[in-house]
Amino acid sequence: MPTEIILLERVEKLGKMGDVVKVKPGYARNFLLPQRKALRATKENLAYFEAQRAALEKLNNERKAEAEKIASKLQGLKVVIIRQASEAGSLYGSVASRDVADALATDAKITIARNQVDLNDAFKTIGLFPVKITLHPEVKVQITLNIARSAAEAATQEKTGKAAIVDHKADARKAAKEQADADLAAAQAPAEETAA
Repeated sequence: MPTEIILLERVEKLGKMGDVVKVKPGYARNFLLPQRKALRATKENLAYFEAQRAALEKLNNERKAEAEKIASKLQGLKVVIIRQASEAGSLYGSVASRDVADALATDAKITIARNQVDLNDAFKTIGLFPVKITLHPEVKVQITLNIARSAAEAATQEKTGKAAIVDHKADARKAAKEQADADLAAAQAPAEETAA
């Protein structure tokens, strides 16, 4: 049975501040209420929200303005992370949201929380990857993450726009195709000679 809540801030795919929405009880209990993104929709909480609405909106606007300042610094930023990897480009480990937040703090001198880095899964290969940073429910920015084995390789990846990996399978496929073409040409040559 859905639980009614009052949103205290904009929540993506749910609503904006002040909306009364119905959500699954687990989502409310485990995420929205502990994160202080919502209140249960009781008469007392509705009255409290209406009394505090102006203060909450002012606080939200201040946070949004601060997030927009940081977003202007992050917009189009390219962050390089150097990691050990195989010739095929597989990392000996992975790059997670904590690593991205640490790299931003080190390279760009911008401190963000790791939960502001939107990653569905950790990166396990070298290459260039778009990463979304959520600074505020209404302020999102995209950066480019360049994972490489060395600074020189990172520069090469930046210039070419693709990962600098050795693809042994592609080499094997190319050799097999060349061999098949040669075999086909050899098989057709005697047939053409006998026809002449």
